[in-house]
Amino acid sequence: HLRTMKLAIVALLVSGATAFTPSIPYLATRSAVATQVFAEPENEEGGLDLDLEEMFDMFDAADKGQDFDKAIKEVKKEKEE
Repeated sequence: HLRTMKLAIVALLVSGATAFTPSIPYLATRSAVATQVFAEPENEEGGLDLDLEEMFDMFDAADKGQDFDKAIKEVKKEKEE
């Protein structure tokens, strides 16, 4: 009876331990989320790389209804001068 009791306890412990382990999809999702959180942002459009003064110039141009492409060329031209 002692051997049967030991086997029953071991079986209970093994089944109990596996009941609380996370499933594979949970681990895969968690690592995917961590990858997204720590990944570098994708630079899809290249960005404008404007400093604060240039941003305000662009805001002013937008308020005046100026064409975006024309305004950005003027702002970048002012920076080069």
